[in-house]
Amino acid sequence: MTNSSGAAQISLDDVAVLMPAYNGQSDVDLTLASFSESAPVHVLIVDDGSTPPIVAPALANLRIDVLRMPQNGGIERALQAGIEALAQRGFRYAARIDAGDRSVPQRLAKQRAFMETHPRVAGLGMWTQVVTRAGEPLFTLTPPAEPDAIRRLRFFRSCLAHPSMMLRIDAVRAVGNYRAAYRSAEDLDLFVRLMERYDCANLPELGLYYELNEGGISATKRRRQVSSTLRLQLRYFNAANPYDWLGLVKNLLHLVTPYRALQRVKRALLAPRASH
Repeated sequence: MTNSSGAAQISLDDVAVLMPAYNGQSDVDLTLASFSESAPVHVLIVDDGSTPPIVAPALANLRIDVLRMPQNGGIERALQAGIEALAQRGFRYAARIDAGDRSVPQRLAKQRAFMETHPRVAGLGMWTQVVTRAGEPLFTLTPPAEPDAIRRLRFFRSCLAHPSMMLRIDAVRAVGNYRAAYRSAEDLDLFVRLMERYDCANLPELGLYYELNEGGISATKRRRQVSSTLRLQLRYFNAANPYDWLGLVKNLLHLVTPYRALQRVKRALLAPRASH
């Protein structure tokens, strides 16, 4: 699949950035300030019971609403509520990002242009550069672009960077929205269900700077995340796909390998790509 040209001039009236947030006002401000588009950007912050409550920053070209959850219920329920709220407001696309991450200029326009011309694609990611909290590059994730390759590798490697995704809201709701059934792996759960009925793809260019946060879900809830991923693998296991077998072995190793050791291996393997 190829990228559409001239995407920067496209309207974004039917696109909304969907960002769950729990505390971390400064991270929210940093992330939203990173958006640079030729058209006004709509944003929905789902405040998952923050204390004090998240406040929408005043930023030029951004129209920001805050949906406040009655109490902290986890990212799965926050995203589910966010999708429903955007559907009720008439948006067609939800562009995910997490507080602390940064968007590459014109990301939204490029993704929307692609999805408009590829109606079977329900979820579209982009390449992601992983950075420290200080913004220093660590490595770049360059997963495959084509839906067939992503479907084949879905349990062997992380092909879709959740904070880089643009999602077709009607498709997300058609497969049951985000769920809390697989805690800390709500993104993979959604992508697997989407790929049963639609396609997921990537634009093969940088779209997101992903902050490696040692206090994030991948670090603090890692055992739960790996356990949920293993349950998903078993639920959707395809014995004819060798990558499903390899993915099973890989995640069993993740279950017994310390998180910091895994990060050291990943940096060693991918660091040469940081200059992309």
